[in-house]
Amino acid sequence: MRSARSHTVAIWLAVAAGLLLVIGANAHLVYVAVTSEPACVAHLRSGEGASPGSYSAAESACSPQARGQNSE
Repeated sequence: MRSARSHTVAIWLAVAAGLLLVIGANAHLVYVAVTSEPACVAHLRSGEGASPGSYSAAESACSPQARGQNSE
C-alpha cells in the first residue's frame, strides 16, 4: 500500500514540475516580447533586386530614410 502511494505522489510531483516549467517558459516569452524593441533590419524592398529567387518584404514598416541610421 505504501509503495503505491509513493508512486502516486511522485507522479503528481512530476506533473506539477512540468506545469511549472511550461508556465515559466510562457512567462519568459511574454516578458521578452513586451520588453524587446527590435530595430529596422536592412532587407530588399519591393521592386529591388530583380534576381530570381530573392525575397523581399511584402510591406516594410521602416521608412527608406531611417535605414542605415541609428535611432535615438
